[in-house]
This record gives sequence, C-alpha cells and structure tokens, in this order.
Amino acid sequence: MRKLYVLFLSLFLVTAAAPAHAADNGSWSVYPAASQIAARPYFYLSADPGQTIDDKVVVTNKTGRPLTFRLYAADAYNTARDGGFAVRTVAEKQRGVGVWAKPAKSRVTVPAHGKVTVPFTLSVPEGAEPGDHPGALVALDERIDKGDGAVALGVQRAVAARIYLRVGGPTVPAIAVEDVRVSHHQPLVPGLGDSGATISYTLRNTGNVTLNPKVELRATGLFGRTLLARELARIPGELLPGQRVRLSEPWQGSPQLDWGDVKLTASAKDTRESASASFFALPWLVAVVLLVAVIVGGGLWVRLRVRVRVRVRVRAGGGSSRPAAEPHIDAAPRP
Repeated sequence: MRKLYVLFLSLFLVTAAAPAHAADNGSWSVYPAASQIAARPYFYLSADPGQTIDDKVVVTNKTGRPLTFRLYAADAYNTARDGGFAVRTVAEKQRGVGVWAKPAKSRVTVPAHGKVTVPFTLSVPEGAEPGDHPGALVALDERIDKGDGAVALGVQRAVAARIYLRVGGPTVPAIAVEDVRVSHHQPLVPGLGDSGATISYTLRNTGNVTLNPKVELRATGLFGRTLLARELARIPGELLPGQRVRLSEPWQGSPQLDWGDVKLTASAKDTRESASASFFALPWLVAVVLLVAVIVGGGLWVRLRVRVRVRVRVRAGGGSSRPAAEPHIDAAPRP
C-alpha cells in the first residue's frame, strides 16, 4: 500500500535546567549567548525604528554524533488551542522578527557533545510599528523520521530561543472580551444526573504590547442571585499583540432551571474590559412538557376562536342558524 508522509514540526519553547535556561528537547538546545553580567533565559531586546542590533545565539548538541541544523528567525503567535507561545515554520510568511533577524549562517553543524555560537543581526526598519514584536531563533533538524505501517508519519523537530523585541514609541495596552456564549448540558429528568455548562469566549489583544491577562467570571441568576464568582486559570500566560484566542471554561453544577447572565472581565496592566451573555437553563423533560402544553393550548385556542367567530356570525344574521320557513295557508276551495 502506498505510504502517505505527513510532516510535523514541533517547536520546543519551554525552559529547562540547561545553560541559560535553554529551550531544550533532550537532543539539542538553543539559548542566548551569556552577557558580561549573567546568563539570559531569552533575548530581551529594544530598538528604535531604523536601528540595528548585534547579538549571538548558542546551539548545543547533546547527542553522540554531529547534527546539522537549519537556522532561521521566525515570528511568534498564540496557538488557537490554548493560547500557548508558538512560532511560524520556515515555510510560513514572516512579517516582523522573522524578517528583521538574520543569522550569520543559515545552516550549522554542531559536533557531538559540542556547541556552536552563531552571531546574528536584527535590523528594525524605518516605519516599524512601536510596541512588542515577539519572535524566536529556530534550530531545525531538516531530517524526517519516517514511521512504519500503511500510513507513515514524518516527524521534523526544532528548538527555538524566544526573542522579545520592543520597538521604541508609544505603547498602548488594550484587551477585549468578545463572543461570550453559554451552552448547557442538562439531564433528561430534573434532579437526576449531573448538570453543567460550558462558557466560551474570545480573548483578544487589541493593543501593541504583550499582556499577562487575568479573567474574572461572574454568573447571576433570577433576581440577581450570585451563582458563580471566580478567577479563571485556563488563560494564556502571555497574550501577544494582535492575537486572539478562543477559550472555554467548564461550569460544573450549573443551575438546571434558571434565567440569568454570565459576565467575563479581562484585565491586564492599564486595561480592563468586560462582556456578558444571557442564559436560560431548562431541563429536557420540562422543555418537552412545555412544548406539548404550548401545542395543545394553541390548538384549543384556535378551536375556541373558530367557535366564537361562528356564533358571532349567527347572531349578526338574526339569532338562528336555521333558514326561515315559508308560511303555509290552507284555503278552502270556492264553491
């Protein structure tokens, strides 16, 4: 059977107990060259439009054989699944750091248990927008691991060192909460089985700086009763400029029969915005009973209206629905 090869690129961007808190996948690591003061976990850079920065990145090989990597710069973004920090692949279009940063070598071979330091320049163009421009320097192993079986999955691995670049100029922190929705998961019979709901919403960074957001959830029922109030934990640690993330929050034990509102308030440094949505919780059995009652009641109402109209027409025609009988005269024949 013909094999289908699918390419996966995994970018390891978490810190580990390697030199300078390097991004590491167990086989190789990538991290900023140590400054004269101390090791750096990431590249924290600042520049004005038109300015060029020189720096160095270190690639370390932890295996017992030489490894060759494609070295390139990439823009960063928030993943749609959970808002995690991720970077563009080499095949994707770059617009910021991925275009401005240029390693001195596009390919580098690192000896077994060795390391290579590669200089790079970052040139911020004139007219670049002020604010944060996150990205990374990526060491990509271009070899593809081919699996076995009818469908073979090719895996391509990469490790990246983050770049946090701030371009000089006005900074505008701004956050927005959009498209709040509440979906209920009700038992068939009220009181039997667990009830719950899922609250989904979009969190968007509408400013030009990276935000560390907090989101507060508050749900109120009929007559303003507080049903739920808590700070959410499933939110991105960093919301990058211009990025939006669709998130959801489970609500265990939500009311089975209630009518109210859900309000989400997102905040970060110097910015705070809220959005809300109404909900109506109704068990399936109650909904079916109400639907049947509405249908039956509607049918009875229609029949009643028809009977009333017939009676009105009869009264308007003389008070009887029978046709008037013609008079009958018995006349004796003339003699």
